[in-house]
Amino acid sequence: MAFTDKTEKGFETLIVNWLVDQNGYQQGTNEDYNKEYAIDETRLFRFLNDTQPKEMDKLGVNQSDQKKRQFLNRLSGEITRRGIIDVLRNGIKAYPADLILFYFTPTENNEQAKRLFDQNIFSVTRQLRYAIDASKLALDLCLFINGLPVITIELKNHFTGQTTADAVEQYKKDRNPRELLFSFKRCIVHFAVDDQTVQFCTKLCGKASWFLPFNKGYHDGAGNPPNPEGIMTDYLWKDILTKTKLSRIIENYAQVVVEENPETRKKSVKQIWPRYHQLDCVEKLLADVKQYGVGKRYLIQHSAGSGKSNSIAWLAHQLIGLERDGRPMIDSVIVVTDRRILDKQIRDIIKQFM
Repeated sequence: MAFTDKTEKGFETLIVNWLVDQNGYQQGTNEDYNKEYAIDETRLFRFLNDTQPKEMDKLGVNQSDQKKRQFLNRLSGEITRRGIIDVLRNGIKAYPADLILFYFTPTENNEQAKRLFDQNIFSVTRQLRYAIDASKLALDLCLFINGLPVITIELKNHFTGQTTADAVEQYKKDRNPRELLFSFKRCIVHFAVDDQTVQFCTKLCGKASWFLPFNKGYHDGAGNPPNPEGIMTDYLWKDILTKTKLSRIIENYAQVVVEENPETRKKSVKQIWPRYHQLDCVEKLLADVKQYGVGKRYLIQHSAGSGKSNSIAWLAHQLIGLERDGRPMIDSVIVVTDRRILDKQIRDIIKQFM
């Protein structure tokens, strides 16, 4: 699909069309969006009524506006408390019902799990008017799974004289973290994107928002390689945001971690999204082991501060889950480190996944 319309709107159209036409996303509208609860209400209830009609009958939300509001308050409260990642993974209890909010990617030859996964509704809404007040503030793109927001995207492009840096500034200045959609743990990640680079942030907090690169790297340096097929950053929507890849990230990489300062005992909460090199490294190792079996040797070079602990933990956690012909390929994983602090970090991260 050629990038012929060089405007920001044209860039937006290109991404939305690919997600809808090539990757089975639905396209939402502002009419579907409930600003008070920051959900695509249309698709949330469509998913729940289609997949869990008996549980929905118990709740009575389709017959009573009061019960509907009670349920939405409960759902919103659980996302605020636990975060969207945990709610997608584990669902919610809304007395007297237990609700699944996301069906996981199926293991090989599991037809029932495949049917369930196919019932997930992935959708994208463009120019989302999210503000509770009557302002015309709009977000370029918002991605939802089963009506729950998971990713926001601000787009720029060099042809209009703006870059990813301008998208980062827009998040810092114009996207108020007091707005429900931009509050911590309501979405998994916020992307600033242009036609050459991508950056991401997992916790918006005004000027203090910390963005990291989400680029492939080029010639052992920053940025992205030239793309003979078109736009340098199209790996974002053609690979990362595909239904299967995004689901795998939610299931196996994204997480909320609680860290405690050993001296002050003060706890801090972080939401983790993998950087591109971490995701690429772990996915390639898993694919190679699955194809060729156990016993090969690999050397992975990570620079200081590039997230070795997470890469090791994500790999160890997923190696245990590898199967061939319905049987586990690996019984145990031993991690050997030469630094006590790294050992504790890795142990803590793996524990949180367990």
